[in-house]
Amino acid sequence: MALSTLQPASAATSPQITLSPGSGPAGSSVAVTGSGFKASTTGTVIVGSTTFAFQTTSTGAFSTAITIPAAASGNLTITAKTSAIKASAVFVVQAAPAPAPPAISTATLRFGVATPGGPLASAELDEVATLAGEIPSVVMSYKDFLQAPPITELDAVRSRGATSLVTWEPWAWGGGVDQPAYALGRITAGDFDGYITQWGQSLAAWGKPVMLRFAHEMNGNWYPWAEGVNGNQAGDYVAAWRHVHDVVAATGASNVQWVWSPNVPYLGSTDLAGLFPGPGYVDVVALDGYNWGTSQTWSSWVSPVDLFAPGISQLRTLAPGKPVLIAETASSEMGGSKASWNTDLVSYLAAQPDVMGFVWFHMQKETDWRINSSDSSAAAFKSALTARRS
Repeated sequence: MALSTLQPASAATSPQITLSPGSGPAGSSVAVTGSGFKASTTGTVIVGSTTFAFQTTSTGAFSTAITIPAAASGNLTITAKTSAIKASAVFVVQAAPAPAPPAISTATLRFGVATPGGPLASAELDEVATLAGEIPSVVMSYKDFLQAPPITELDAVRSRGATSLVTWEPWAWGGGVDQPAYALGRITAGDFDGYITQWGQSLAAWGKPVMLRFAHEMNGNWYPWAEGVNGNQAGDYVAAWRHVHDVVAATGASNVQWVWSPNVPYLGSTDLAGLFPGPGYVDVVALDGYNWGTSQTWSSWVSPVDLFAPGISQLRTLAPGKPVLIAETASSEMGGSKASWNTDLVSYLAAQPDVMGFVWFHMQKETDWRINSSDSSAAAFKSALTARRS
C-alpha cells in the first residue's frame, strides 16, 4: 500500500503596509494601505501619539487616510496593527520650504512708512515689512533746521530698494509755535541760505532720487511756518517756499522731488489756494490725514473717503496732472473698526489713478497708530495690500 506524500501548508502572508506618498512636509495627508492582517476586524494606525482606526476586509487588507502631525520632523515610524499583528513603515518628513521674504511691490499704489527710529532702525522697518507682507517702497523721516543733510539715512533707505521722503521742518524741533528766529520772512530774507545751500549741495552730490517735503501741514496753526502765527502774514508761506526751492535748485540738485503737503482741510484751516507755490515749484502734492476716532475729546470716527476725498479734489483743482501722495495717515482703534478702516483706505486710494501712494504713521503717540495695534488691524492691513496687488 502506497503512502501519500504529506504537503506542508503554505506559510501565512506576512503583514505589511505601504505609504502614499512616502515623504512630504508635516501636515501631509497620507494613504496607508495594508495586507496580511487579521481578517474582518478593526485595527489602528499609530502616528506618534495619534491613532487612526481602520477595518480590514475578509482577506486581511485595508486602506485608510492619516495626517502627519504638524510638529513631526525627520523619519517618522507609522505602525498599523490588529490584535497582535502589526507592521510598520517610515515616512520621511521634509522641511517646509521657507516662505519667500517680503519684497517691494510693483503695485501702482505705493506703500510707505514712518517709524519711531527712522531709516536707520532696520529692525523696525523689518517688522513693518513682515506685518505688511512687503517692503515699504517709501521711508519717511523728519529733520529740523538744526540737522545736517541725512546722507547716511538716504543710503540706508536706498540699500532697502526704497525711496526717501524727507520731511524738512524750518524750526528748532520741540520749541513750540512761537519761534521768531524761524519766521517765514527771515527764511525769505536769506537768513538760512548758507544752511539751505549745504543741504542742496549734499543732495546734489548724493545724486539719487529723494523726495523733499518742506514745511508740511502749513494750513494748520500748530507749526511756526503757518501763516497767522509766529509773525507770519498772508503770502509769506509761498515766498518762503519759492526761496528755499530756488536756493536748492541753484546747487544743481535736480534729483530732488518737491512735495507740497498740507493737512486735510478742516473748518477754520487756511485756504489752500493762497498757500500753493505754483506748479513750477511742486512735483508732488500731498495730504496728511488721520482718523482720530474717539481718542480725543474733540474727535469722532471718520471714514477714509470722508477724510481724504474733499482734499484730493482741491489738490486736483490746484495742481491738475500732479501725482498725489498721502504723506501721513493712520487710524485709532477707538470709536470703530480699525480693521475695516484699513481695508477701506487701501481700496479707496487704489481706485484713484492719480494717487501714487500712502505713508503709514507706524507709531504709538497721541493714540496707538501702529499697524499692529491689534491682531485684527494687522491682518486686515496685510490683506488689503495683498488685494491691491491683484
